[in-house]
Amino acid sequence: QERLVQSGGGSVQAGGSLSVSCAAHGYTASDSCMAWFRQVPGNQPEAVVFRSGDGKTTYAVDSVKDRFTIAADRAKNTINLQMNSLKPEDTALYYCAAQSWSWVCPPDWSRYSIRGQGTQVTVSS
Repeated sequence: QERLVQSGGGSVQAGGSLSVSCAAHGYTASDSCMAWFRQVPGNQPEAVVFRSGDGKTTYAVDSVKDRFTIAADRAKNTINLQMNSLKPEDTALYYCAAQSWSWVCPPDWSRYSIRGQGTQVTVSS
């Protein structure tokens, strides 16, 4: 069964760094689409960054372009989201989501049937 298991996240002061990992089970993560979304209470999940099956990274939020990076760990079948220079507005519940059958990542949360359980990231000022 295809599933995603998240780890990492936590709390940090503004300017600090955190990472969130998404371990894939039942398929090869680095060969297909992996997306990261974040959600704050009362809002729908917001797309943050996409990694397509060919390794290309596409940012959905301009404010994270120079601060967030995605890297695939093929040995662990994991996609890691590294977040640097964190800001209080980055505080959210972060989700990874995948389309195991596709290289291309759709922009909408509703299109993803394989989702991680969510990981809280809290940035204090």
